[in-house]
Amino acid sequence: MDDIPQPIKMGSPRFLDQLRIHMRKNGLAYRTEQTYIHWIKRFIFFHNKRHPRQMGNVEIEAFLGDLSINRFCSANTQRTALNALVYLYKRFMGVDVDNLQYTPARTHRRLPVVYSREEITKILSHLRGVHRLQVALMYGTGMRKAELLSLRIKDIDFGSNNIFVRSGKGNKDRATMLPQRLIPALTAQIETVERLHAQDISDGYGEVFLPDALQRKYPRAARETGWQFLFPSTNIACDPRTGILRRHHMHPSSLGKQLTRAVRAANIKKPARSHSFRHSFATHLLEAGYDLRTIQELLGHSDVSTTEIYTHVVNRGGKGVLSPADSLMT
Repeated sequence: MDDIPQPIKMGSPRFLDQLRIHMRKNGLAYRTEQTYIHWIKRFIFFHNKRHPRQMGNVEIEAFLGDLSINRFCSANTQRTALNALVYLYKRFMGVDVDNLQYTPARTHRRLPVVYSREEITKILSHLRGVHRLQVALMYGTGMRKAELLSLRIKDIDFGSNNIFVRSGKGNKDRATMLPQRLIPALTAQIETVERLHAQDISDGYGEVFLPDALQRKYPRAARETGWQFLFPSTNIACDPRTGILRRHHMHPSSLGKQLTRAVRAANIKKPARSHSFRHSFATHLLEAGYDLRTIQELLGHSDVSTTEIYTHVVNRGGKGVLSPADSLMT
């Protein structure tokens, strides 16, 4: 249950607790909160545990410069650390930290790892049951792993052929297509969850974690079938906020292990990454002639320039140019 916000005692004198409360009052996604706290802790430890109120522009510049010069971090990583420190100083502490002078990390355009259709077929052939369905859904919808595992039964709309992704990256909702060939497997999975949920209720459990304030607004919703996770955990666990025993969704490591095993078994030399199915989804749609705007909406990108990276990896063999080696007479 590491994606459930940990409870914080109101009025806690601890600096980081006050910072977390500030982030939650301002509506930051919990993943953003976790990321910002991570970088702020690294900043504090980099300066030998000095309190942020005793530091300023000079210390921020030194930390960001170290990330690029000694840690070889990417431009995106350095930017994330900067955003965390800007939030800390400007929004939380009310301290101006403009005009920072630091060594920017080098910007490298790294092409995404994309599996071919044949490779995806091979990977799926080495998966069984729920893990096969999960990988097929990531490829068939473009969902991120965290979005997939957060799906609830109610998010699968067979009537409109949509899958609704709730609170995706950037805390945004979106809709993506429901792959028709996965309907039988999804129906079977929902039936499995319904049986498991009925057994949980019989055993005295049956509640599920609800986001935001839904638990207070709809106290009975936590026991409703529609709110149950599509891919539930095999174990009942303690909710860190309330202490109530609940069945959360499957842990990401379970899918990761099965995917690594399947990629190795398929003798594929590319890295075993769940995000590569999202890249493959976008690339194959582009190859099929769909426009960037449509793919952008399906992926949930706020800027089409993010989606444009896939134009560099479509299956056109060097932008459609015929290699001179292919014209040799042998």
